[in-house]
Amino acid sequence: MSCESDFLAALKGKKVPILVLDQKWHRLFAIHGKPEEIKELEALLNSLLARQGKLNNELKEMKKIKAKLMSNIVENMDDNDHEAAESREKQLSDDRRLIDEINEKSEQYEEELMELPEKIRSVNEQLMLKSMDYFYEKIRINKEESKEIEEWIQQVRIDLKKNIIRKQNRDINNKEMYAYLHDILGPEVLNLFDYQYEDGQRQEDTQS
Repeated sequence: MSCESDFLAALKGKKVPILVLDQKWHRLFAIHGKPEEIKELEALLNSLLARQGKLNNELKEMKKIKAKLMSNIVENMDDNDHEAAESREKQLSDDRRLIDEINEKSEQYEEELMELPEKIRSVNEQLMLKSMDYFYEKIRINKEESKEIEEWIQQVRIDLKKNIIRKQNRDINNKEMYAYLHDILGPEVLNLFDYQYEDGQRQEDTQS
């Protein structure tokens, strides 16, 4: 994309899961932990989801209470006991008042619930963008370090090949020198020198 606005426009309409509800998203931070900026967005998103759940539960409870109050009103209206008329009227008045309060509060909750999905979507999108910034930076660093390690491995391979050749040359050179000395001095004399130099080498190894 040519710029961030184009990138964000391309994301519109794409389905993005609620990240804080996805255990795989949490596991991505298992090694390094979450940076503060992501923790703050995570907390905000969790609070919005909690608020949404609370409002839905309270609406369900208020609907149950309202149904019960409506049932009480019907029962009191059908009651023909004139002696209890005053008490019945008071109960009807209280029930209607409570129903009005429930209707008013339900309307407030429903309006808030209509706004919450967009807020949740917006914060979740911010969290996604911050997360992707974080992960792609980690990926970039890992690639750089992987490249450095690969270059080191290649150099080690080159050095290893060179040292293998050097070792082979030293071994061949030793065999040639020993063969020539053997031919010149003979085995008996050479054995004496072998013993002398090997004994001297053992003493040096002991002292070191």
